[in-house]
Amino acid sequence: MIRAMQTAASGMKAQQLNVDNIANNLANVNTTGFKKARMEFQDLFYQQMRGIGGPGSTGIVAPASVQIGYGATPVSTQRMFTQGETQQTGNATDLAIMGDGFFRVQMPDGTEAYTRDGSFKVSAEGRVVTSDGYPLSPDITLPDDTKEVLVGADGAVSVRVPGDAEPRSVGQIELVRFMNSAGLTAQGQNLFVLSGASGDPVPGTPSTQGYGRIAQGQLEVSNVEIVDEMINLITAQRAYEINSKAIKAADEMMTMANDLAR
Repeated sequence: MIRAMQTAASGMKAQQLNVDNIANNLANVNTTGFKKARMEFQDLFYQQMRGIGGPGSTGIVAPASVQIGYGATPVSTQRMFTQGETQQTGNATDLAIMGDGFFRVQMPDGTEAYTRDGSFKVSAEGRVVTSDGYPLSPDITLPDDTKEVLVGADGAVSVRVPGDAEPRSVGQIELVRFMNSAGLTAQGQNLFVLSGASGDPVPGTPSTQGYGRIAQGQLEVSNVEIVDEMINLITAQRAYEINSKAIKAADEMMTMANDLAR
């Protein structure tokens, strides 16, 4: 009965983390460029009380083993990089990636981070930056007299300034891809950083060689589906509940066994 309690307790702990993950998905349902995560589990080790092929009580070779498991444990939170829907904003510095790729941003320590959040702003110096002030990489700076910003599907950035009949080119947006995007480490602020599992960033031009195109005046919203998350939440809650009942049943069986000795 002690083993049953420990096994059921491992299931309760696993479902608690599952609910935590679902809650984070739901909390970010309105977060621009957010990618939902899915909790994955594995069963724990087994006590083998009789191996396959071992002799049974009658001396005949048994066709199956007797194994008792010790519960479940979470092993990963799989990040789902499916395309989110786009929302029209009309803001010239709002950019959505339609397809594969990430924007690169420069961090204060000189390293790079990666994001699907294209809600860019213009700093006092005219640099294109994130909401937290991190500049886009490669750096793009707009002239002081900019009247209109134009971003093509291929990431070419140009501006209209007084006195020029044609738009003036000011830079090129690059996207990066990874061999294993799910291996990126989320660090908050809608940013991801490299890990040993993600592979190195592969830069490229939007709309070419499988990279997504840039949609100006739009934002990619979260790919969280509320109905799916609510179903997952109910399933996790029921699994937590049934594991707690298993603990209660084991406790009642121990009580009965103790009463027999009186």
